[in-house]
Amino acid sequence: MNDVYEINVAKARLREAYNAGDVDLLLTAFADEFTDMSFGKPSFFGADAKSVFRMRMTNLFEQHQATLIVTIIAIRVFANAAFDYGWHSLTLTPREGGESTTTRKRYFETWQKSSSGEWKINLYIDNVDVAPMMPDAAMPIQ
Repeated sequence: MNDVYEINVAKARLREAYNAGDVDLLLTAFADEFTDMSFGKPSFFGADAKSVFRMRMTNLFEQHQATLIVTIIAIRVFANAAFDYGWHSLTLTPREGGESTTTRKRYFETWQKSSSGEWKINLYIDNVDVAPMMPDAAMPIQ
């Protein structure tokens, strides 16, 4: 099977895990030891990352119905390593009732092919997306 296709399938499983609120399925997308640099959260590395991520997602899914839309811009494969980037649009609906909220984040992931041939995320980074705009003379350049 094609490596890009396999990573696309893994991303589809990740999306379905969010939408089903299935923490165990979600964690299958990640290496046993990975780096989590999620926006607004402390960074975690190695086995701690998976443990903390499990707790965060368990709490999230207990409190909200999640709907994740994944937009992949590109997947690039280099032998047994790869990266992909794009957008994750996450809608959370409180289980106790209330307004849904949607957050769109830019993401970057690196993937590693395991000894069993499965692609797993070993680095996850995201931040809040901003609306596209053209540069303006009045906008300061940083």
